Amino acid sequence: MSRTSVFRVLTNKLKKKKFSKWVPHLLTDEQKESRVNFSRNFLRRFQTEQNYFLGRIITGDETWVYSWDPETKRQSAEWRDFDEPHPEKVRRKQGALKVMHKIFFDLNGVILRWPVPIGTTINAQYYKKVLQDKLRPAIRKKQPGLLESGILFPHDNAPVHTARAVTDVLAGYKWELLEHPRYSPDLAPCDFHLFPKMKEHLRGQRFETEENIIQATKVAIKNLDKCSYVTAFKDWLQRIEKCANNGGCYVE
Repeated sequence: MSRTSVFRVLTNKLKKKKFSKWVPHLLTDEQKESRVNFSRNFLRRFQTEQNYFLGRIITGDETWVYSWDPETKRQSAEWRDFDEPHPEKVRRKQGALKVMHKIFFDLNGVILRWPVPIGTTINAQYYKKVLQDKLRPAIRKKQPGLLESGILFPHDNAPVHTARAVTDVLAGYKWELLEHPRYSPDLAPCDFHLFPKMKEHLRGQRFETEENIIQATKVAIKNLDKCSYVTAFKDWLQRIEKCANNGGCYVE
């Protein structure tokens, strides 16, 4: 067999060059097992309690909102004739000014959007204060029934979340912790749904001050479709089911 024939067989029949896929973390077998266990436990609870289970969940996280964030490739697409060249844009970095937002939501919408003051250290004491002085009063105002039915609170094992000061407060409130596996943004509704949707409304805009960023973020959240939160939870279930069935690998 000639070299040309051998090369053709190898490249067309037996081998194929594949591009790497970006993932948040190279998971160990132990971490994959943790993701599978979380997924199976979550699905077991849902199969037993159905919407009563999902309706008691309040999930949240923090994210940076920048004074300028470039549009995504899809957002910058333009309608052009077939024979016209692709549009060109200069690749730019995110703006230097930024404000961290802590956001918590449930099936019905955002319960708390809290902009963290510039220069604040996010430690256990500060997080405890947010839970006590911001989140719990917001729940009492917007979803008072949750305080009676019992809140389910997904939590990862970040040091701020597992500190004794924080766990004692949550235990005192009788909120049930749903342990979230490490390195799993694909299973966190804020990361795979809420934050990307929110930032779609902000990309390509420039904000000169912290207050401009805060107000724009408020408007972006307000403009989200009310069905978006139900969609987030449905997508969450689908992702968890995929994770349980694929050995704990990342899901899209």
